[in-house]
Amino acid sequence: MTATFELDEDDRVIAETAASFAAKRIAPFAAEWDETKHFPVDVLREAAELGMAAVYCAEEVGGSGLRRVDAVRIFTELAAADPTIASFLSIHNMCAWMVDSYGTDEQRAHWVPRLASMETIASYCLTEPGAGSDAAGLSTRAVRHGEHYVLDGVKQFISGAGVSDLYVVMARTGVPGPRGISTFLLPRDTPGVSFGANEAKMGWSAQPTAQVIFEGARVPASAMLGGPDGEGTGFGIAMNGLNGGRINIAACSLGGARTAHERACAYVRDRQAFGGALIDEPTIRFTLADMATALETSRLLLWRAAAALDAGAPDKVELCAMAKRYVTDACYDVADSALQLHGGYGYLREYGIEKILRDLRVHRILEGTNEIMRVVVGRAEATRARDLA
Repeated sequence: MTATFELDEDDRVIAETAASFAAKRIAPFAAEWDETKHFPVDVLREAAELGMAAVYCAEEVGGSGLRRVDAVRIFTELAAADPTIASFLSIHNMCAWMVDSYGTDEQRAHWVPRLASMETIASYCLTEPGAGSDAAGLSTRAVRHGEHYVLDGVKQFISGAGVSDLYVVMARTGVPGPRGISTFLLPRDTPGVSFGANEAKMGWSAQPTAQVIFEGARVPASAMLGGPDGEGTGFGIAMNGLNGGRINIAACSLGGARTAHERACAYVRDRQAFGGALIDEPTIRFTLADMATALETSRLLLWRAAAALDAGAPDKVELCAMAKRYVTDACYDVADSALQLHGGYGYLREYGIEKILRDLRVHRILEGTNEIMRVVVGRAEATRARDLA
């Protein structure tokens, strides 16, 4: 596979459109949204008008029909303004793609146009109080009664819970383990669906996070993704959705870290100490060099993983896992270094670095912890080693 390091004219237009929107409609308000815990649904819908809510869904059902590498660039630019809002849009896109890829013709025609406009906002419901990294061990059940399923259980740490209109829910319909899981589409107003209190979090303050609770929630069998043969396919659907989710959330780390780096460069350029500008100190330059190198390697690995996912390459799963693990770790370190270079000022809200650090920290946990990413990559490496024997 040939790696592309330069943007053509179409690529530049996509990235510049996202950057311009982010600079005008997100960046000036991000700190206020964070402080007041305001979820800017109106701004999300403005982003949707520009095609950012169903980036890699088919055009025939209202999607933008773009590539995964386009999505990576879009989320990087949005996150340069605010990782919190960019990350939620990433999750919504993952849900839209799951419906477009695995839905029946009726489900696609009904839901994807609404998701593309964000008339309908979507949330992804996999994690449970007792099943985080062990997602195949989830206990939410969906029991069939005639032409309906009845769901009972609790989902934990759900972004958009209580605000989103549609919940993409993984529930157990069969045997223990991954083969007994199915995926359902539940509208918010489904009887038996309720929500826990909004969690008080370290970061991502502008997006709501809460439990989604199912108590006898009754949905028609047609709400299952995958059609009549969809029972038992839900774990695969969830994992395939996460491939894109992982590189998207890594892109959000890259965007946030890029802003932190830029602010650090400006600060040490202007800050006078020990008779000169801080940027003239060799140790400061070394730190900036390491930060710049981490950003560049992150960008290249993300583009490589996105290209593999677009091409359906055999190693797409491990490349997405590599990118998620490396980029979220490396970019968190970049943001931490930016705060350190600011000294005490970096710890103040006024300078905006501490918010980036808080927002980026959770990226190393969600969409599969970075420890699980090592498991995914390590499993692929073990298989490769055996094949060489």
